[in-house]
Amino acid sequence: MDLLQLRYFRAVARFEHISRAAEELCVAQPSVSRTIARLEAELGTALFDRQGRRIRLNQYGALFLRHVERALSELDDGRRAVADARDRGLGRVSIAAETLLTVSRVLGGFRAAYPDAAIRLHQSNAAEMERRLRVGDVDFCVASQPLSGARLGRIELMQEQVLLVVPLGHRLAGRESVTVPELADEPFVVNRRGNWQRTLLDRLFAVEGLAPVVACEGDELGASHELIAAGLGIGLLPEMSRQAVLLTPLAWIRVDAPDCHRVLTLVWHRDAYLSEAALKFRDYITERPFMAPGPAQSGTEEP
Repeated sequence: MDLLQLRYFRAVARFEHISRAAEELCVAQPSVSRTIARLEAELGTALFDRQGRRIRLNQYGALFLRHVERALSELDDGRRAVADARDRGLGRVSIAAETLLTVSRVLGGFRAAYPDAAIRLHQSNAAEMERRLRVGDVDFCVASQPLSGARLGRIELMQEQVLLVVPLGHRLAGRESVTVPELADEPFVVNRRGNWQRTLLDRLFAVEGLAPVVACEGDELGASHELIAAGLGIGLLPEMSRQAVLLTPLAWIRVDAPDCHRVLTLVWHRDAYLSEAALKFRDYITERPFMAPGPAQSGTEEP
């Protein structure tokens, strides 16, 4: 058993698709198939259930994957530790966030304070964040919804209100607040499932026994205000966005629901290696008010 087999297995387990795994690994599909076959032969059991051209990770594969991810993560940490000790500078910090607007100012401030630190930024939904933390692909996640997983450290960065946004001239544009049932027949501009904005919208409606009407669904949260202003629908946007879109003709309305807010949390894996750059980033982002448009407050680490 070698590292190549383990990395190929992890990729196939992630996609449950040989061709997609081969594309991710930048190798030929037959090479991936042969490598997985050799690994299964060495272990003496199939790791995937095969139905025609479809494959699914089975119970033995899921069990093995947990150990493979832990082993590869330890090796990746070891490589980073050696590189940090060898190279000058502070090393690299890798961060995942659901929306880049959330971290743009704080990263700019960190870059100015520590120009020798290398920064790597990923845009990811909650499920992708959990995977990236598990395999050691990122040091930190700036998450807008809870992340699950063992041995995760968390620090609350800020809370902010989430507001209903409608185009000027909309029937609700002059209101100070609205209830969720009043929005039952309104078309919404939303992100795909898995994003915090969509999760919040679905939860608010589910409490009332309703389901939102989705008029526009995508991955580009930063375009939501333009789509709303164009009349394609209404939407939920965080208060920090209000400062970023001052010139867009929109009305911002409070939603009369007890949990219509967003909590930003810094999350990391307690057992993962953190470079000097990563340690300084954690100190930087938690020791001052969160650098984002609008009010902010810092929190304390969970025990």
